[in-house]
Amino acid sequence: MPDTRTAVVDASAAPAPGAPLSPTVRALGVVSLFADVSSEMVYAVNPEFVTRILGAPAWALGIIEGIAESTASLLKPVAGWFSDRSGRRKPFAVTGYGLSAVGKPLLALAGTWWHVMGARFLDRVGKGIRTAPRDALIAESCHPADRGRAFGFHRGMDTVGAVLGPLIGYFLMLAMPGGFRALYLAAFVPALIGVLVLAVAVRERGRAHTAQPRAAAERAALKGLSPAYRRYLLVVALFGLGNSSDAFLLLRARDMGVQPEHLLLLYAAFNVVEACLAWLGGSLSDRAGRQPVIAAGWTVFAIVYLGFALGAGPATAWTLFLAYGLYYTLTQGSQRALAADLAHPDRRAAEIGAFHLVVGLAAFPASLAAGLLYEHVSHKAPFLLGGATAAASALLLLVLLPRPAARPA
Repeated sequence: MPDTRTAVVDASAAPAPGAPLSPTVRALGVVSLFADVSSEMVYAVNPEFVTRILGAPAWALGIIEGIAESTASLLKPVAGWFSDRSGRRKPFAVTGYGLSAVGKPLLALAGTWWHVMGARFLDRVGKGIRTAPRDALIAESCHPADRGRAFGFHRGMDTVGAVLGPLIGYFLMLAMPGGFRALYLAAFVPALIGVLVLAVAVRERGRAHTAQPRAAAERAALKGLSPAYRRYLLVVALFGLGNSSDAFLLLRARDMGVQPEHLLLLYAAFNVVEACLAWLGGSLSDRAGRQPVIAAGWTVFAIVYLGFALGAGPATAWTLFLAYGLYYTLTQGSQRALAADLAHPDRRAAEIGAFHLVVGLAAFPASLAAGLLYEHVSHKAPFLLGGATAAASALLLLVLLPRPAARPA
């Protein structure tokens, strides 16, 4: 891994409540912006490339996305554990973002859907290595009362990149009709910029903060996750089983009459909603509690998925995608913030990794089932399943975790 021991920012010295976001949090937001420009330049065209250009069936798309996300998730707790053991965060983040950058141009060489799966595999290996240490670095760089705001800011910067990426991709595709491979090559540039910003602007002390001596921390680790965290992960797993890849939303939008060249604009519009409301979910969760905000987001998800199952026409697809942005706003930062709240402070990266593990492991059966249902039952079936599981998950979350329950920072 890259040597990143130079340090000036003490990530463990969290600011006081209500203080401006730390340089570490802001710099990681910039890194995420460039990384997402790269990813979203290509994500919205991947379903078209796989199913139309390479001629693969919908179930193959489900396998690609499911394996990609599950691979990332299997690595997240492992990377988190090594990050906690080493007391370092940045080396894992640099390595992870670097591998994801390399995966983009490999897509340009794909001749079959198996090749696409290999490139996506490398990309998600990078994501698996970086995510838990990066999230732990964010959590350690702000006061516990402001974690929702910090994760909301990070998600917001991520989403700004997700808006710019499809727009850049759209104009590149206008200039080069059918130029999928050129687009994949171009996506390497912002990914590389993100890695350079991370290497230069994000710094940490030689060791991350540990509240207990190492021996005591390892004895505490044997006790495992708290009961509240276990209940949270159970509900997250249920929701994840119905939350298939967004690639199927794009395929369904095609069925509803959205033209292929407009899919990038559709995805950009969805991300505009999330970018404009990025602070909403985190700030609301800091004030009203994580659980009600997450449950509200999952309810929006259920409504959107049922709309995709029962609706028709391109105008409906556009409306549903805009509403889908609200779901992301309410849940993405809040879910991670609740995981950080419930995690033990001395093994926070590893326990945040457990959250990501559950999310991603559910992604494989969810996406595979969606592909099979889409191909062999009906194009509506995956969304009926997703809507039902989301509604049940929202209710269970409020029943099993009725009050905010956080460990001490």
